[in-house]
Amino acid sequence: MLSSSLAFSPHRLATSTAAVRRSTSSTITMRDRGKNRKPMQRGRYLSTEAIQAVQSLKRATLSGAPAGSAVATDPKLRRLLKADMVAVFRELAAQGEAHLALKVFDEIRKEHWYKPRLFWYVDLITVLARKGLRSEVGKACSYLKREQLEPDTDGFNLLLKTLLDAEFTQLTMDCFRLMKLWDTEPDRTTYITLVKGLESLGEMDLSAKMRLEAESDYGALWDFFDEEETTET
Repeated sequence: MLSSSLAFSPHRLATSTAAVRRSTSSTITMRDRGKNRKPMQRGRYLSTEAIQAVQSLKRATLSGAPAGSAVATDPKLRRLLKADMVAVFRELAAQGEAHLALKVFDEIRKEHWYKPRLFWYVDLITVLARKGLRSEVGKACSYLKREQLEPDTDGFNLLLKTLLDAEFTQLTMDCFRLMKLWDTEPDRTTYITLVKGLESLGEMDLSAKMRLEAESDYGALWDFFDEEETTET
């Protein structure tokens, strides 16, 4: 005969079944976090290596090292892949680290994979202009003049506005000529930016020339200027 401890017990079976049910219902299902990850931003997604490089460069300059020396000797920057190096450059520009951004951009231009992008120049010239580094803005524009870029009207419009806001009249006109040289068609925004920007700087003759060029290219754009001025008054 079976002992009482091994005998069938309905109560024991019910208890075991309930325990299994509780265990099953409390099981946690882990979701793949990768599905919730935000999409990368063009040129600005920061990998761990890129973050470390940004921090390393900033620490070096805070300790007194010149930006050029910090960039040239930083081992973390040297090990970065293309996307990470571009991300470091754009992050430094976004943080207002103008000298570091310029030096990293110099290094990018030496890389075998380098292919110029106008929005990189817009980032660079914007931060240099905001920091009042006029000679460095001229240097960046001299780089730009030696490039061959794809047509990009919106990019040039941003660049022209940046230069006008920083009162770089001649560089603005140089970049406008580059725009046309590289088969980038000026649009209404281009001419409005130039006419109003030049007028605000007191460059009335240049502004008048841009109005005439706008009229030649767009005809009705001249009326648009008049309508806008009437609305503002």
